[in-house]
Amino acid sequence: MTMERLFSGLMGLFSLFLIYLAIGYVAPIAYDPIGPRPYPILIFSIMALLTLVIAFRPARFTKVIDLGYNKVVIRNLVLCVSALLIYSLIFEPLGFVVATILMCFALGLLFAGNPIKSLIFSVVISIALYALFDMALDVILPLGILSGIMG
Repeated sequence: MTMERLFSGLMGLFSLFLIYLAIGYVAPIAYDPIGPRPYPILIFSIMALLTLVIAFRPARFTKVIDLGYNKVVIRNLVLCVSALLIYSLIFEPLGFVVATILMCFALGLLFAGNPIKSLIFSVVISIALYALFDMALDVILPLGILSGIMG
C-alpha cells in the first residue's frame, strides 16, 4: 500500500507539472477558437486529481493487494520494458513495419507464444497497422530499410 501511495503521489506531482507546462502552450497556428491548450489541461487535471485522491485517501478505504511478484514476473516485466525501449530506438532506422514485427515477435515469445504463430501474427499486425495508419488515417510512418521497396 505504501508503494501505491508513493507512485500515486509522484504521478500527481508529475501531472501538476504537466498542467504548468500546458498552461504556457501556444499553438503556432490557431485552427479553432480555443486552440489545443484546454485538452491537455483537462486530461492532466483529471489525472492529478485522481492520483492525489489515491495517494491521500484514508487507510480504511484500502485493502492489501497481493500483486504476485516473483522472479519470473519481474524478469518478464524487465524484458517487456526493454523490448519497448529497443523498439523506440529502432523505430526510425528500421522503419515501422520491421521494428513492429521484431517487437511483436519478441513480446509473443516473452508471453510463451508459439514461435511460428508469433511470427505470423507479427507480420500480419505490422502490415495491417501500417495500412491503417497510411491509408485510412493518413499518418506518415517511417519506412526505414523498406523505403526502396514500399516508397
